[in-house]
Amino acid sequence: MLEHRPALRPGILLSPPLLNGPAVVHLVKDPVSGASFEIGPKEYFLLSRLDGSRSLAEIGEAYGAAFGRRLGERNWQQLLGLLGSRRLLAGGPAPEPAAGPGPQRTGTLLRGTLRLVADADATTARLHRLLRPVLRPVVLGALLLVCLAMEGVLAASAGELLRDLGWLLSRPVPLLAVATLLWLSTALHEFAHGIAARHVGGTVGEIGLRWRLPVVIMYCTVDNYRYLARRRQQLAVAGAGAFANLLFLLPFLGWWAALPAGDPTGRVLGALLLLGSAQALVNLVPLPPLDGYTLLGHALRVTRLAPASSLYLRLRLRDRAAAAAYPGRARRLYLAYGLGSAALVLLLAGAAVTGLVLAVQPP
Repeated sequence: MLEHRPALRPGILLSPPLLNGPAVVHLVKDPVSGASFEIGPKEYFLLSRLDGSRSLAEIGEAYGAAFGRRLGERNWQQLLGLLGSRRLLAGGPAPEPAAGPGPQRTGTLLRGTLRLVADADATTARLHRLLRPVLRPVVLGALLLVCLAMEGVLAASAGELLRDLGWLLSRPVPLLAVATLLWLSTALHEFAHGIAARHVGGTVGEIGLRWRLPVVIMYCTVDNYRYLARRRQQLAVAGAGAFANLLFLLPFLGWWAALPAGDPTGRVLGALLLLGSAQALVNLVPLPPLDGYTLLGHALRVTRLAPASSLYLRLRLRDRAAAAAYPGRARRLYLAYGLGSAALVLLLAGAAVTGLVLAVQPP
């Protein structure tokens, strides 16, 4: 048996190591059936080497050198039996294909979703081909610098923009126009996630509308990018939405800068630039369910950061010995995020109240 050279089925996805509570795990996904599960580092060591080029004896020898324990035939029988039962081995029975997209519409009039395209991945692929020249690193780097310069200009004019916002809040017609443009920016945000995923090797499952009346927003479900090996690829997908929000504002910045002082259009544009920047930057705050939270999780290689931090802090208060059993990195990370996120919520609440007071103050 040890001379066999088994292989996983082509396309099986294995994630990089992720911290999950006190343990390090890897995600495994079968893209055909859609089934996924977690494994530990030892199981990942074995699965990642089942490529058909190495015998079980060779893999077992490498395993023994790495973990100080040799695997016998019985161990291999159990592992291969489990993989075979999940239909993950090449040459075995084909898995049942995952069910196609759900009903086009789900939910009620008050809360639900509406799928807008039959094949979201193909639609996003066409958009990606169209935008490929813009997605080169040098172009994206230049656009990022322009966006940062824009935010510097807007920060220097924060007082004026807050007064413009206060003026806008009492005028329903221009307020509706600004709200419509911001809604379009959210749609662009969602498409940007999908296009970035296609660019780095991910896929898109659905594109549609989600509503909880009176709020209706676009959504784009991105699949499989969590299994990409490079951290920067995952970060690019998670950060693409906020970047697209800032790019959306650039033409309006030029228009605003060209208008003479006192022009009412300039006040509408000033409020739009303020709200649009807030929309993009708040989305980068590392709190769930915002994109900043996803970015932080990818940067730290951790999954379920917020609930794991909450669980650790409660455990630290109730059972110090159990909390001390966590690895050092997990203890530091969960403690820092738990305390930092609480302080951040208080800071954002104070900033929001201050901004609202300044916006409604008469000029």
